[in-house]
Amino acid sequence: MEFVQATAVEDRTRDRVMRALLEHGPATAATLASQLELTAAAVRRHLDVLVAEGAAEVRQPRRVRVRGRGRPAKLFALTDFGRSGFHHAYDDLAASALRFLASTAGDQAVLEFARAQVAELEVRHAATVAAAPPAQRARVLAQALSADGYAASTQGAPSGHGEQLCQHHCPVAHVAVQFPQLCEAETEMLSRLLGTHVQRLATIAHGDGVCTTFVPAPSGAGQPSPAQQSVLPRHVLP
Repeated sequence: MEFVQATAVEDRTRDRVMRALLEHGPATAATLASQLELTAAAVRRHLDVLVAEGAAEVRQPRRVRVRGRGRPAKLFALTDFGRSGFHHAYDDLAASALRFLASTAGDQAVLEFARAQVAELEVRHAATVAAAPPAQRARVLAQALSADGYAASTQGAPSGHGEQLCQHHCPVAHVAVQFPQLCEAETEMLSRLLGTHVQRLATIAHGDGVCTTFVPAPSGAGQPSPAQQSVLPRHVLP
């Protein structure tokens, strides 16, 4: 009986570690220990198990200039397999709240809510993206989004003009199926961060494997005309 109880406690603690990663994104063992009021050794033990099971992965932290010696602490993040183990209770609650908002205040209120939700992310990454050369901003933004759990990357557009910003994970995909305003607000945010009009080609919410956004080449680098942008081919990752 004591063994069963101990195992149950271990399972609950591991679930807490996973939920912290789900809600707050990639984190170090020390950060998780502080959030959960556990010892760093206990958190590392659970993280090792999660990594071995394929529910979590180790990510390399961004390079920053720090004083002193030693390697940067490892960042841990949930994998898609790890996220799949959660019920969508939060999604159901969010969808219910947005349905209530839409019925009482209208669809425009839902859009304004969605814009408010992405505003914090925009503020957090605006300076980093703006500091990058125009031709590298999409890549820099992809790195920033990946740090927030979007698993983003860039690739050349099939047309040869510009790039595709690909987000392999969407934290609100299940809710966005019912409320496309979430995708609309995110697209607006990407456009502002990159300083150019972007075009959303595909979304996970609509059944595509990846959220794909076309980012035109900077002016003078072979940017297609507005007419060309309106007929861009729908080439996305599987």
